Amino acid sequence: MRPPPESCANCGAAIPPGARACPECGADERTGWREGSVYDGLDLPDDGGDEGTPRRSAARRHPLPWYWLAAGLLVLLVLALQALRLWSRGRLGR
Repeated sequence: MRPPPESCANCGAAIPPGARACPECGADERTGWREGSVYDGLDLPDDGGDEGTPRRSAARRHPLPWYWLAAGLLVLLVLALQALRLWSRGRLGR
């Protein structure tokens, strides 16, 4: 078995001497200890991203569908009519 590299080619974490696997991602000689990463030579952007390129949020917000808005308004209307009916009978507000 070869000794582990100084840093993991998969995640970049420091690997202690004599370790059998990366303490961060679990990579080992069988699953990915190489002198280089599989991403070497792909010309990927740095972690900071390009300043001119807008980044998309991981959690995109979708607008609320119209039928949920309609259902909410219908519930509010029913509650308001019920309160108005009770108020007109003198059972509400006393």
